Amino acid sequence: MLQKLNQQERDSQLSTLLNTNSWELLQERDAIKKTFKFKNFNEAFSFMTKIALKAEKMDHHPEWFNVYNRVEITLTTHDCQGLSKRDIDLANFIEDSYKTISK
Repeated sequence: MLQKLNQQERDSQLSTLLNTNSWELLQERDAIKKTFKFKNFNEAFSFMTKIALKAEKMDHHPEWFNVYNRVEITLTTHDCQGLSKRDIDLANFIEDSYKTISK
C-alpha cells in the first residue's frame, strides 16, 4: 500500500525538485506541478513518449496537458490521495529526461 510522504520525507525529498528544478507545490491539493518547454512539437512529444513508457512500468500515470511545444505535468498519487515516493521517483526521471531531450 502506498503511503503519503510524512513531513520529514517531504522536507528532504521535495527540496531539490521545488528549489532547484522549479516544480511547484499546489495549494489546492497535495500535488506538484511543472511546465516544460521545447523547441517544437516533435521534441515535446518525444519527451511525453519517454515519460509514458516509464510511467506505465511504474504503474503511475501523470496528469498532463500538451499544446505544441509545452507540456504541463502534475504528479500526485491517487491511491493515497497525496504525494508519495512514487511521485518523487517519477519527477526525478522526468527531470533527467528533460535534460536529455532539451539539449
